Amino acid sequence: MKAGRVKGLDAAAPLADNAERIVRLRLEELCAFIPDALDEREVEALHDMRIAAKRLRYVLEVTSASCFGPYARTAAKRARDLQGLIGEIHDCDVALPRVQEVARERREADVAALLSRADAAAVDLMPDLAPDLPHADEHRGLATLATYLESRRRLLYGRFLVLWQELEREGFRPRLEYALAERPGEGPGDGIPDGVAPFTPRSPDVDDGAPVPS
Repeated sequence: MKAGRVKGLDAAAPLADNAERIVRLRLEELCAFIPDALDEREVEALHDMRIAAKRLRYVLEVTSASCFGPYARTAAKRARDLQGLIGEIHDCDVALPRVQEVARERREADVAALLSRADAAAVDLMPDLAPDLPHADEHRGLATLATYLESRRRLLYGRFLVLWQELEREGFRPRLEYALAERPGEGPGDGIPDGVAPFTPRSPDVDDGAPVPS
């Protein structure tokens, strides 16, 4: 997934204003994968959503404390949780095809070995030729591993659905958008541009250890 180009950045503008533009775009990119990522079959959408969560997390970790209102710090943690959980799902998505490919190779090798045991003039294959094939012990282990990966993937995906529902109930996107419009400060006369909500004790998200002006 290629990150979208952030438009309107200004080298002469305050850091927070430029950071706000970046975060808003990264947040929009993350949320754009819903509802596709809520379909368990949409593996690529979920993988790209993990990358979008990572980009949002990193920019928030760098800018949240110094540039935005307090919920931005919470949002960085939420993005980290989302990235981590989807990453675990992605590990299953990567590992399972590899296990299935190895199982297929071992099975084909044993088919060749079994056929080599049959008489050249045989019209059928007798079952008593099947025991003790070269990879007999591996088949059970590979099948067990594939079953484990499928089961783990389903469990983790269920957790992802729950986590996203929790983020929606929490108001993840609107609260972060509100925090992006806030600036650390005490109010009028502190250098905050007109129209930008200052970070004050009246903020709806004074929490999470963020500094509160006295």
